[in-house]
Amino acid sequence: MADKDKKIILREGEIPKRWYNIAPDLPKPPAPPLHPGTKKPIGPADLAPLFPMALIKQEVSMEPWIEIPDELIEIYKLWRPSPLVRASNLEKAIGTKARIYFKNESVSPSGSHKPNTAVAQAYYNKQEGVKRISTETGAGQWGSALSFACNIFGLKCHVYMVKVSYEQKPYRRILMQTYGAEVDASPTMKTDAGRKINQELPGCLGSLGIAISEAVEEAAKNEDTKYSLGSVLNHVLLHQTIVGLETKEQLKLAGEKTPDIMIGCVGGGSNFAGFVFPFVKEKLSGKHDIRFIATEPMACPTLTKGPYVYDFGDTAGMTPLVLMHTLGHNFVPPGIHAGGLRYHGDAPLLSLLVNEKVVEPRALHQTACFEAGVLFAKTEGILPAPESNHAIRAAIDEAKMAREGTVIVFNLSGHGHFDLAAYDAFLSGEIKDYEYPEADIKKALESIPKV
Repeated sequence: MADKDKKIILREGEIPKRWYNIAPDLPKPPAPPLHPGTKKPIGPADLAPLFPMALIKQEVSMEPWIEIPDELIEIYKLWRPSPLVRASNLEKAIGTKARIYFKNESVSPSGSHKPNTAVAQAYYNKQEGVKRISTETGAGQWGSALSFACNIFGLKCHVYMVKVSYEQKPYRRILMQTYGAEVDASPTMKTDAGRKINQELPGCLGSLGIAISEAVEEAAKNEDTKYSLGSVLNHVLLHQTIVGLETKEQLKLAGEKTPDIMIGCVGGGSNFAGFVFPFVKEKLSGKHDIRFIATEPMACPTLTKGPYVYDFGDTAGMTPLVLMHTLGHNFVPPGIHAGGLRYHGDAPLLSLLVNEKVVEPRALHQTACFEAGVLFAKTEGILPAPESNHAIRAAIDEAKMAREGTVIVFNLSGHGHFDLAAYDAFLSGEIKDYEYPEADIKKALESIPKV
């Protein structure tokens, strides 16, 4: 397809047939997760109460490629392949000589990249006879995707939605319920973890760490229930590599040899990792010097200010300890509108690449990100999710400084059609910048276990 084309489209028959596993290509082996009690490396048996064995095997696999089942390929065809789009109107608006592309993951049924792993996780749970899945969600993108996926495979779904997002984004809750899910505002009074938080922090707005604790507790206490996570874990990032694999082929069709800069937003790391991981090997081998920029909010600066240490993935300390950049599992972020970027930790595989200086982290203020999102909506016609605005902001900033011919590609991780209250707050001047205080970060870091 010629360089002048606006959309670069693959055919259904060109959907990748395998996921790419970055683990064997990393600069150093990934550190093992540790048992929360013994602090010794965990084995498959330790994860069995939470996940089906097929996903546990993917979690620890060192095989570079993992086959995608045919049944999943057929489901992927509902929205995949997703378009790669030349943002030519945005280029003109900012006066850049760079070429900007975006991978449009907003075209999925639930409006984001999340179904790429949601349908895979629901499939493997169904294969092993699981009846019910519990999960958490921040902004609601993951909860919507898993609700959609569970409906396809006839599974019950219980979503613990972070309370501030539950209140800010009622239409996300309604979408989940339309797909058949049960949705509760977290922290609830239904779990030990939720009751404890409500007692210790009356009026708590919730956090992903708290919601994870509640969902994990439900799975651990019920034999017919497994737990599902929408980011962070290796198998989740694996499933998302379908995004980057498609992007590779589409850039070839657009006549581009390689991207110079790739950008994505990061909460737990799944959309960013899925987008860039298939390109990382080219940088590590010295074949192409691609810059990978991971954007996050100043209000939750996990990659930019969090140390690289072992920590729990949840607030109650029920999950395994993983080596990652973290602000401390007791960290409760402010209620910014980019709810999907309010997690205290980040994916271990991504954290390793940040620690090795392969990926550049960048924290951004939310007003500048909303300004970028509004400009993108005006020029390219798509209202982005508040999370995706972080990637757009960085893409614009890089394009303004770039040499002529620089190729910048970012991942549009989702649309903002259910985030209109956030845009209303921005347009009316109610949204303010917030940088999480260093003193509060230090206090949260005191809870990190010593390993």
